[in-house]
Amino acid sequence: MEKTTLKPQEVFSIFEAVCQVPRPSKKEEKMIEYLKEFGKKHALETKVDAAGNVLLKKAATPGMENKKTVVLQAHIDMVCEKNKEVEHDFLIDPIETYVDGEWLRARGTTLGADNGIGVAAALAVLASDTIEHGPLEALFTVDEETGLTGAFALEAGFMSGQYLLNLDSEDEGEIFIGCSGGCRTSAEFTYYSVEVPQGYFYFTVEVSGLTGGHSGDDINKGRANANKLLNRFLYQAARKYNFYLCELEGGNLHNAIPREARALCAIPMADKENIRIDMNLFAAEVEAEYSVTEPNIRWVLQSADAVRLAIDPETTRRLLMAVHAVPNGVYAMSQDMPGLVETSSNLASIKMIGENRILIGSSQRSSILSSRKDMAETIQSAFELAGATVDVGDGYPGWKPNPNSALLKIAVDSYKRLYGVEPKVKAIHAGLECGLFLEKYPWLDMISFGPTLRGVHSPDERMHIPSVERFWNHLLDILKQVD
Repeated sequence: MEKTTLKPQEVFSIFEAVCQVPRPSKKEEKMIEYLKEFGKKHALETKVDAAGNVLLKKAATPGMENKKTVVLQAHIDMVCEKNKEVEHDFLIDPIETYVDGEWLRARGTTLGADNGIGVAAALAVLASDTIEHGPLEALFTVDEETGLTGAFALEAGFMSGQYLLNLDSEDEGEIFIGCSGGCRTSAEFTYYSVEVPQGYFYFTVEVSGLTGGHSGDDINKGRANANKLLNRFLYQAARKYNFYLCELEGGNLHNAIPREARALCAIPMADKENIRIDMNLFAAEVEAEYSVTEPNIRWVLQSADAVRLAIDPETTRRLLMAVHAVPNGVYAMSQDMPGLVETSSNLASIKMIGENRILIGSSQRSSILSSRKDMAETIQSAFELAGATVDVGDGYPGWKPNPNSALLKIAVDSYKRLYGVEPKVKAIHAGLECGLFLEKYPWLDMISFGPTLRGVHSPDERMHIPSVERFWNHLLDILKQVD
């Protein structure tokens, strides 16, 4: 199947154009210019605020001028993850897409359908001369993925709609009316360097091939966290041998479950073969534990050149114990909505930065503010007990469900009429910008929906092609039906 034949063609052609525009979080300048040019080309009123959020406005089609204004909303940034062996510069290179059966994928990188497909759908509506709709505004926000800073910075009065359709969900046939709030907690260890004695064996140990995924949507799927797994092996080795840790790194983005982690270590030369045996035994144990969710897990231990300097042993001990102790994954399930994760934490990244500093990033999510605060304080306590300096961010609010929403009724009735089945109405454990919109626009009636995406925030990201057409038809019918 060629990309040019994908339906709806008006959406996929714009999505392919969006894929040509580099748009990492906090680096959306080229996408902002693209939207400004789009507005100019289609004679749309265009506004850009100080944060870079873009608003495009389109008048109603004849006879629908008295309907309420609908805001189509999507974020323009994307998570930039790639496989280690792939050469790709997200600041300049386009995303290379290809069709794999019923799925659209990218070659070795994130696809950016989160939320490029929402952007494409909104632009396709704006570009059309045949779609029926009332007054429209399309809001494109920046930096959703790394802090929702565009939504935070959105000023009252920038938009004026009464209904808002957030086009940033990942399961076609499901309508979301609530989401979790979240915050980030970072811990910093400082250490001094020590010389490794003579006669030591240096080796790297690396875990890779993990599934990864979205730290909200996928946190309940039993996937392994590369940072936790590697630390588990290092913790055991440090208790068994006269062990030196020279380097440690893993993960990248706070909202992605880490897929890879690596350490450079040293132990006495006499234990060289023993550590290899330990690695083989440990790898077999972990592969059995995660045989269902991590079929492609890969462990590699290989000799390395001597680097002579290592993290001091006391800091190494406290670091490995703290990372071993902090909770990761699902912490509590919702008591109100069966099957919904209420509270979770993701140990997202470990980086050695600057002079003798180790920075550990994590994110906490919960639909209950007090539980999110408790989860962050649990992480904070573990790291502070280990001697780290901890910073807990302010976070962002959740979006409280409104089951009596007029817009929700329109969307549910529309889906039943189009497809003969009732859509699922749910809340989501991931963060959406809707909670922040409500703080400045408390009258907004909102829902979130989209086509089916899988593997988001990882190079396995893929979009189910048939679901895009169903999502598109649903969107157009909602626009037609609003009062």
